[in-house]
Amino acid sequence: MQEQVVFEDNHLLVINKKAGQLVQGDKTGDESLLDSLKNFIKIKDKKPGNVFLGLVHRIDRPTSGLVIYAKTSKALTRLTQMVKNREIKKTYWAVVPKVAIPQSQRLVHYLKKNEKNNKATVFPKVTDGAKESILNYEIIKTLDNFQLLEIDLETGRHHQIRAQLSKIGVPIKGDLKYGSPRSNPDGGIHLHARKLEFKHPVSNENIILTAKVPENDPVWNACED
Repeated sequence: MQEQVVFEDNHLLVINKKAGQLVQGDKTGDESLLDSLKNFIKIKDKKPGNVFLGLVHRIDRPTSGLVIYAKTSKALTRLTQMVKNREIKKTYWAVVPKVAIPQSQRLVHYLKKNEKNNKATVFPKVTDGAKESILNYEIIKTLDNFQLLEIDLETGRHHQIRAQLSKIGVPIKGDLKYGSPRSNPDGGIHLHARKLEFKHPVSNENIILTAKVPENDPVWNACED
């Protein structure tokens, strides 16, 4: 686990999640990062009894990148409020097909989650039961067959980036659920929570964290070169 730790102090633990890892337990029963990290802290810090660790926000299982966990209830309460107030700036990288789209764009859609198939439906205008979803993207690198988008989220909806990019004709590489023609060998998708910027919930200092892209992936490696 130590290799995945990007930042740690008495209140926070920020992890660079691998594609395929669960941030917390679900109906699959697979071991989650939350459980693994509690065990990691217990052993590392020689803690007796139960370890407190709270998940501050989620990223999808096939997505990689930065996830914040709180090591104290004070930090968890404050960070959860910061998420609601959109005081945590999240920047993502996404690899999409090399087709013609504007160099940069602000996308505004309305997303409705379908519980049955765990998928978001995208509507172009206000629709009953759909939530306004806004992101800004910029093309920051062009490869032979793909282009790299840097994405800043204004809202945090279920599968938002995946659904909105699919809607404009550029599904994320490997994302079969939203229209990519092929899966990735590891079952993940080329969406990476690249950067987080926020004020520390206790010390109030500015925290800026960046996560390396997944290793041993030639497309990701080309993006970071």
